[in-house]
Amino acid sequence: MATVKASGNFNANGDAEVLFKAMKGLGTDEAAILQLLTARSNAQRQQIKAAYKTLHGKDLVNDLKSELGGKFETLIVGLMTPPIEYDATQLRNAIKGAGTDEKVLIEILATRSAQQIKDIIKAYKEEYDHDLEEDVTGDTSGHFKRMMVVLLQGVRQQGVDESKVNSDAEALFAAGEKKFGTDEETFITILGNRSAAHLRRVFAEYMKLSGFEIEETIKRETSGSLEDMLLAVVKSARSIPAYFAESLYNSMKGSGTDDNTLIRIMVSRSEVDMLEIRAQYRKLFAKSLHTSIQQDTSGDYRKALLILCGGDDK
Repeated sequence: MATVKASGNFNANGDAEVLFKAMKGLGTDEAAILQLLTARSNAQRQQIKAAYKTLHGKDLVNDLKSELGGKFETLIVGLMTPPIEYDATQLRNAIKGAGTDEKVLIEILATRSAQQIKDIIKAYKEEYDHDLEEDVTGDTSGHFKRMMVVLLQGVRQQGVDESKVNSDAEALFAAGEKKFGTDEETFITILGNRSAAHLRRVFAEYMKLSGFEIEETIKRETSGSLEDMLLAVVKSARSIPAYFAESLYNSMKGSGTDDNTLIRIMVSRSEVDMLEIRAQYRKLFAKSLHTSIQQDTSGDYRKALLILCGGDDK
């Protein structure tokens, strides 16, 4: 369930005027901007953007960028971006420049549906005139690269194939715990191509067969980016909200906050499953997401994140 929903009494022109007033003249009314944009759905924000252009001949996002700054600006610009385009931009930023931000590649490719991945590839091509798969494979190597390619094909089977549940569990056992060394290809093929519902059945069967949770095996048998990727796929198959709850927790634990991850998840899940993520966060970490955000952020940035969070699960 979403924490951000479409506003019932919506007037794109009226909203465009509120934003224009908030930014014109000396000083910026950040409170007006954050209250308005966090109370509209992404589709409505696109209508406001179009109305702003019609009324004032200017690009709303460019105006927001010139008036806001820091993490608050990043968050607001994220909210103004259509979801598929947002994912494509995040992937582009993760690949370009020196080094690759594997965490972003893993998070997006492990949690999006086959159709969303196809849409992201298309948006990436339109926006950057580049092939996403080529860019990803040019920036990664080995088994990690192979797993990326499988996920980018977006060909996960639908439903549960009863005839394969046992054989998949046996194949995973034979590829890891049962042999010296690891047959990574088997892990990649099964985890990359089966549906979440099918994988949950395989994991239960695997536990009966081996006495281990599949996560324990992956940690023992693989390492580095491949381990992170396989674990993300397993956790997403078990529960996408729990996976994101854990990612949010990790972004705020310890000293310093991983704001990029925090922003990316709050922006991309606020209209999808933020209520479920909040419930999982409370269950897994015995504190509310609201409390963590309050402790780890400040200013308008904090205020906007708390609205996206949608309430406190004390």
